[in-house]
Amino acid sequence: MVSQKWLLFLFLHIHLHVIILAQLPDLRYSFCGDNGNYSENSAYQKNLNTLLSSLPSKIDKYGFYNASIGQNSDRASVIVLCRGDVELEECRSCVNNVARKLVQLCPNQKEVFGGYDGCMLQYSNRSIIGTASFSVRYYFKNPANASKPEEFNQELIKLLENLRDDAAKGGPLRKYASGNVTGPNSQIIYALVQCTPDLDRQTCFNCLTDAYGNMPDCPCKGKRGGRIIGTSCNVRYESSRFFENVALETPPPAGIHGDDISTAESLQYDFSTIRAATDNFSNANKLGQGGFGPVYKGKLPNGQEVAVKRLSADSGQGDLEFKNEVLLVARLQHRNLVRLLGFCLDGTERLLVYEFVPNASLDHFLFDSVKRRQLDWERRSKIIGGIAKGILYLHEDSRLRIIHRDLKASNVLLDAEMNPKISDFGMARLFTMDETQGSTNRIVGTYGYMAPEYAMHGQFSVKSDVFSFGILALEILSGQRNTSFGNGESVEDLLSYAWSNWRKGTTINFIDPMLRESSGLVRDIMRCIHIALLCVQENVADRPTMAAIVLMLSSLSMSLPVPSGPGYYMHNNISAEMSLMQEYNTRMSDSSELAKSRSIGSSRNEVLISELYPRQHP
Repeated sequence: MVSQKWLLFLFLHIHLHVIILAQLPDLRYSFCGDNGNYSENSAYQKNLNTLLSSLPSKIDKYGFYNASIGQNSDRASVIVLCRGDVELEECRSCVNNVARKLVQLCPNQKEVFGGYDGCMLQYSNRSIIGTASFSVRYYFKNPANASKPEEFNQELIKLLENLRDDAAKGGPLRKYASGNVTGPNSQIIYALVQCTPDLDRQTCFNCLTDAYGNMPDCPCKGKRGGRIIGTSCNVRYESSRFFENVALETPPPAGIHGDDISTAESLQYDFSTIRAATDNFSNANKLGQGGFGPVYKGKLPNGQEVAVKRLSADSGQGDLEFKNEVLLVARLQHRNLVRLLGFCLDGTERLLVYEFVPNASLDHFLFDSVKRRQLDWERRSKIIGGIAKGILYLHEDSRLRIIHRDLKASNVLLDAEMNPKISDFGMARLFTMDETQGSTNRIVGTYGYMAPEYAMHGQFSVKSDVFSFGILALEILSGQRNTSFGNGESVEDLLSYAWSNWRKGTTINFIDPMLRESSGLVRDIMRCIHIALLCVQENVADRPTMAAIVLMLSSLSMSLPVPSGPGYYMHNNISAEMSLMQEYNTRMSDSSELAKSRSIGSSRNEVLISELYPRQHP
């Protein structure tokens, strides 16, 4: 009887699910690409499912979202865009329905595009973010003929050109414009144009120009209404109103006045304002000396406290790098990144205005024997995790792939709650989303934090930032600087000391003694050391991505691979008779007993270690 009820329930559940799918309205347009199929339960399918399942909650209030997950052939990218006048909840519902319908219509296809009137969605295994590639175009027409079609078309083109210019100038959150014009016989023509806001200004301009430039090929020519839909931009016009008026302001970062951060001029402060705010750059307001010049505390007329970086005339940072930092940082918004509020250019003076972060930089606490006592394990763990999330945002979640290249303790600021905020993007290198590495003849960064392939050959990548993160994590865990690390009577670098202790099974000696006075767990700390050593491996390919690192830090039960030798490590004759696997398991047991004897210990489920590499961040 129970089994019959269960079968009945299962039948009704499946039947209801089919009915719900069947009730979804047909898509206005859809395209199942010819870029290959994915296999069931493949890494690509899992990455795609992760993206699609999270879409409704990820869409911002401007009706846009893009993201990529995975590496190489398993990488899945998605872009969603709602019409500029569609309300958020309606947008989310529309996108959710499109995603479900597209999977139903294009099973196992790697590249798909489709949508309704209010939203569109595309996903692909190719790079589609920030580009106008994967171009598919659809044409729709209003069957009614326009009166005086030639005059109608002339007025329409003028309107579309004006709207194109307005949309292309939009910021990184929305590129949308709508309006109307009076055509022949007092007939009003309504139109809107829109680009996915991940496109830069010129690419959006070109996309829209190309769209309505193909009007002769559109069946809408000479009609009172028509629509041209592409994967990156779209155009629509009608002889009756079909859109709602919306405020098109693009919100700037906090502290900025103006509604467009697509140009540096919109962020500019007067020099007199900054000079007054810093009391003429007085020594009393000097916070420190950065790589490109001094940093001062200031107070704006509205009472807001700021940090002003005054770039030295001989700093070596050219105009291009300066504008790069201004435009880059102004567009980045993450709780673990310092916010750029604006800048000033006045003759030879070049100033950057940042939010003021009250607790200075991490090195002021970490390398001070008194202040370091404020950094218990809970705070250090939060700092390590926050830095990892900030770098992950730069690498994968911002609209451009960004490599910091100078991650170090003095470039991590601490707010009032001791949350870390990564600063100083003047040396960051911008990458499009499908780029992961590059090379340069100009090596910038700080010795000790630089990955060997970057320091010696100028080759940088997301993995060189991973190396720097690993070094920084080791400093946080040991409380020691990475260079001139004192170990009794001998002097060696911190990385070598960490690795030799790991190999000998004495990693407990590497941990900052002050942590033994906190409520932290030795096993958790040693796991962090393990993760840090994975980051500094000499073989670039062996280092995990920041996505994997964030996952490792957040999941204590996740298996970790065994690290290989780090870059810069001076090999010695440490015995390798015992496998690393056995050594780690033994160490876990030994450290537990040692923890108890030193009043650190706790009970915690055993963390299993295996040779498997961690799955990528979803």
